Amino acid sequence: MLSYIIWNANPEIISHPLSIRWYGMMFAIGFLIGYEIESRIYKHEGAPERWLGILLLWTMAGTIIGARLGHVFFYEWDYYSANPGEIIKVWNGGLASHGGTIGVILGVLFYSLFTTKRSPLWTFDRLVIPIALVGAMIRFGNLMNSEIYGGPTDLPWGMWFVRSREWHTLYEGIACHPTQIYESLCYLALFGLLMWMYWKKNMEDRPGLIFGVFLVGIFLPRFFIEFIKNDQVAFEADMVLNMGQLLSIGWKARCHAEVRSDRLQGLFRRHRAPPPNHGHRPPAGRSGPHDGSGNLYLSRLGAACRRHGRTENRPDGDRPRDGNAQQPL
Repeated sequence: MLSYIIWNANPEIISHPLSIRWYGMMFAIGFLIGYEIESRIYKHEGAPERWLGILLLWTMAGTIIGARLGHVFFYEWDYYSANPGEIIKVWNGGLASHGGTIGVILGVLFYSLFTTKRSPLWTFDRLVIPIALVGAMIRFGNLMNSEIYGGPTDLPWGMWFVRSREWHTLYEGIACHPTQIYESLCYLALFGLLMWMYWKKNMEDRPGLIFGVFLVGIFLPRFFIEFIKNDQVAFEADMVLNMGQLLSIGWKARCHAEVRSDRLQGLFRRHRAPPPNHGHRPPAGRSGPHDGSGNLYLSRLGAACRRHGRTENRPDGDRPRDGNAQQPL
């Protein structure tokens, strides 16, 4: 019985008359599924439908441009500075997830400024849910390309990436960690957690919490998996922490404080209040319990409880006996 897996998957789904690769297919399917999830979220929020199409454009542009420029500047600036015409050739490969994250953040900032007129956290808390799923599907595409794998391992799920020229050069006859699978499983678990936080625990009423958990769930596993992953470029060989880890540290430091705040204390408490209007949220732009911050709802609920308490504690002689009597202001 073999103690390793021979990975010989064809990166192309079809090659004639047009080449369609698994990586591109996973990217496209991820965006389609993500669009459907985001559409359900926006309907649940009562947000205008036109906002969704505009968000898709900003997200796609931010992802592709940011990921490409991230690879150019973070990993291979020496090459692309000498060959600037190669920068636009995205189809030749070379995308960096950290750059894609920066691109999406910039896109959401512009989207919030010109379209929703709301805090960017309102969008981030809802957008990152499908992004976690897209990340898992992209890593599956990396697996089909036999790229971004790890170093040698004697674990039974280690793989021979026989279609990789790098593997033949460095690890011929040695099984390697399928780090694409490790990352994909982490992102799938994160996707399930974020869906639970939004649909079951109503965590979107705590601005920034879902976004913070997303950043932790993306970059913390990435940081540790990088220890067993191959260097993407030659200059990383002499680094204690590679470029992916250094970029992850900044994101982790930012979101660690967010997630450790007192807002996390309500994560496992049942605090969901009965929604108004028979379960329908007010249309976007109107004030209401679910206007994106939750503060208005809590203040109104507290005021109602205080009024109720004052009424219940009155002497019987002061309590209105007529059901239609006017309550004191």
